[in-house]
Amino acid sequence: MKAPPYSAAPVDVVRFPGRRRERDSVAVEEPLEIRVNGVPIAVTMRTPGHDEELALGFLLSEGIEPRRAEPPTDLAANTIEVEADSFDPARLERHFYTSSSCGVCGKGALEAVAVEAPVVAGELRAGSSLLAALPRQLRERQAAFAETGGLHATGLFAPDGELLCLREDVGRHNAMDKVIGWAFGERLLPLADSILCVSGRLSFELVQKAAVAGCPIVVAVGAPSSLAVELARDRGVTLCGFVRDGRVNVYSEEWRVVS
Repeated sequence: MKAPPYSAAPVDVVRFPGRRRERDSVAVEEPLEIRVNGVPIAVTMRTPGHDEELALGFLLSEGIEPRRAEPPTDLAANTIEVEADSFDPARLERHFYTSSSCGVCGKGALEAVAVEAPVVAGELRAGSSLLAALPRQLRERQAAFAETGGLHATGLFAPDGELLCLREDVGRHNAMDKVIGWAFGERLLPLADSILCVSGRLSFELVQKAAVAGCPIVVAVGAPSSLAVELARDRGVTLCGFVRDGRVNVYSEEWRVVS
């Protein structure tokens, strides 16, 4: 399983001990400008690939319903154009720059971050053993990570553990946006009968994106933050962290996890 050519770049590296000069690969990181109805609204640092999904997922997570995304005619321009019927540019002024590590860097207050997300509905339940197995499935299919060691991943799983979609990116929030954008294109939103699995920690922003997408269960290899737990409890999301080695820590809505 080889990484797509646009996700990895060759570099020279000197390894110690021994001072061996070798060829290696690193994750590609490039800017992408997102425009809505011709108006530039955000620049995010991302790994190229699935840019239409990224733009769609980003806007959906911000409460904007897009119609479609047009792939760039000039790939060197790193610009994506999205059409939306109802769009107020002032709502997204705080998003003029987002980074690969923090999609909401520069937002001045927690109130500015909050996007209205409904309480997640649905009666989906999942066995703890099924949830514990998801990170391994995700890791085994991370072709770009295997080559570079530098990409986050988000996977969308069916209730029986089948992997529906996997996306990798230097930014964990970008990887989730790409999955949500894919689900939008497949007409699968809201994700009431699905499980999201992320390869790292769980931040407030990732839980917010999952809640806006209507996903009832979110699984992570790493730890959740305090705000992530608070938001999950407020929006009815089952939050599972430190999911590894057969262990599952559930921080909210544990009724969805069965033995």
